[in-house]
Amino acid sequence: MNTYRVAQVATANGSFEVVEREVPRPGPGHVRIAVEACGICHSDAMFVGAGIPGVRFPLVPGHEVAGRVDELGEGAEDSGWSVGDRVTVGWFGGSCRHCTPCRQGDFIVCDNLKIPGYAYDGGFAEAMVAPIDALARIPEALAATDAGPMACAGVTAYNGLRRSPARPGDLVAVLGIGGLGHLGVQYAVAMGFETVAIARGADKAEFAQHLGAHHYIDSTEATPVAEALLSLGGARVVLATAGHSDAIAATVDGLTHRGELVVIGASPDPLGISPLQLIMRGRNVRGHPSGTARDVQDTMAFSVLHGIRPMVETVPLGEADAAYRKMLSGAARFRMVLTTG
Repeated sequence: MNTYRVAQVATANGSFEVVEREVPRPGPGHVRIAVEACGICHSDAMFVGAGIPGVRFPLVPGHEVAGRVDELGEGAEDSGWSVGDRVTVGWFGGSCRHCTPCRQGDFIVCDNLKIPGYAYDGGFAEAMVAPIDALARIPEALAATDAGPMACAGVTAYNGLRRSPARPGDLVAVLGIGGLGHLGVQYAVAMGFETVAIARGADKAEFAQHLGAHHYIDSTEATPVAEALLSLGGARVVLATAGHSDAIAATVDGLTHRGELVVIGASPDPLGISPLQLIMRGRNVRGHPSGTARDVQDTMAFSVLHGIRPMVETVPLGEADAAYRKMLSGAARFRMVLTTG
């Protein structure tokens, strides 16, 4: 084909329109991917709304991409990739390899991180070009519509837990059971943690149980969340997936001694936590960003092993604007995924 379709926004916070472009050729160290599916992440709004400097329009977002290698750029074959390979590209869309974090091997916090849909055109398209260090190999047992969300939402929740101090048998709480949290609960259970799901409303208790949670805390109840956690013995880790600073701060006193609050739900609002809350019990607060392509592969392998899948709603690429608006409204259950087939 000589042309391909993309869903783009022409201006900040504009509506998505589907347009045709000439098919791009991959340069050295890159591949072209025939996109089969791309999840819509809440972080996409940061780029669509020009919420950070350097966003260029027209913009093609999308960093939960799954598809097949369609063409190899120079040197890509030497790295072990072949046409037809099933791959994902997530929030980690490549690194500069020369900044201090990269030289220390900490690629996910690269000073010049290449986020798809920001550094280059993302996956709201029938094709995209990506650097080879961004590619994660999809297991055959995983559908493209499941693999895409694993490259951002999945790896963020999985890595946030596996890099925490929690060990099998520890009490671990997951704040929020939406796009990130519904995966976080499943991973926590599979890792052997005594898992607490925290959300708003008694009506979510049954869903939390369906995900495998051992306990459910309704944050709208009169009993404060921290007090409810302490009644269970105190959480070794709270994985905060809800992007609500007040709700996150309300969990801190529910941590046990040396407990850790792992924040993966993004919010611009400050956390209302006092130094004394941390000092007296030796508690930690840690922000956690996504994961590298290697981490994404680990996430997918773990998910296949334990039968963990994201809950998705698939929508054709041509309906990208409606799907994006549904994500923004909070009505998605739980990941909107664009498909090109």
